[in-house]
Amino acid sequence: MIAAGIEIGTNKIEGLIFDRNWKVSARKRLATPTGYKNLIKTTVQVIRSCGDLPIGIAGSGLINPANGKAITSNVGAEGQTFPRDVITAARRSITWVNDSRAIILSEASFGMAEGHNRIAALRIGSSVSCAYLVGGRLVNGPSGACGEIGHMALPAPLVAKWRLPLIDCSCGRAGCFETLLSGPGMVRLAQSFGENPPSAKEIADERGRIWGIWTEIAAEAIANLIFSFDPDVIVLGGGVSQAPNAIEDINAALKKTMIKGFPLPEIVTASAGQASGPLGAAYAAWSNTLHD
Repeated sequence: MIAAGIEIGTNKIEGLIFDRNWKVSARKRLATPTGYKNLIKTTVQVIRSCGDLPIGIAGSGLINPANGKAITSNVGAEGQTFPRDVITAARRSITWVNDSRAIILSEASFGMAEGHNRIAALRIGSSVSCAYLVGGRLVNGPSGACGEIGHMALPAPLVAKWRLPLIDCSCGRAGCFETLLSGPGMVRLAQSFGENPPSAKEIADERGRIWGIWTEIAAEAIANLIFSFDPDVIVLGGGVSQAPNAIEDINAALKKTMIKGFPLPEIVTASAGQASGPLGAAYAAWSNTLHD
């Protein structure tokens, strides 16, 4: 065994142990509990199931570098020093990686982005985040907010065209992409048009009016990504990206919104699927051991 990766999600906390060929050899999955103390306890249970291997954790949201507090809306750790508290409770070192950065490490090392120089990974699930990699190195900055497309503002022309609601975001702003582009956001979008679907999956499966508007929002987010970073390839990860025809429909919307005649990067789905986050986190933890 070479390393372990853990993904902390809305519904589950899952640890995957990888062999020396970076294939999954074992897994431990527990339901994400309610309550912060229970969240810490359950995360530590999964950590201990991974033994003494290097362990990486893929978590959503931002960690404020000034005080270590999390900005995350989907796992009950908002405003808490989540990484620090997990490490203290587990009594061992852990590599903490934003979930979109975990996906980009996975796909650049083992998947659909292997061999590319300028890579972007856009994760659309219970939240929205992005990561950039150039020449094998993650693009980071002092605030830790690089790639947080989910917290950019929805574009005024699209808001006006569809009379989109400006919803308060977990980051403290209003009208962020995440409020309508995430899985829960897609449901909010439908509700703003008087519909009440049970899930984002149903909306994606139907490919009706709400799905069409959602793909326009996704295309605008990707256009922002292209204008700011200009990647060779964009990897889509997260549960929403797994919807049938997602890439086809987003590409069609993107061609309408981008400047005519300009080449577009290839858009691909993360090859490891739901394992991309744990795989990238495990790879980051293993890489850190080489430099210790």
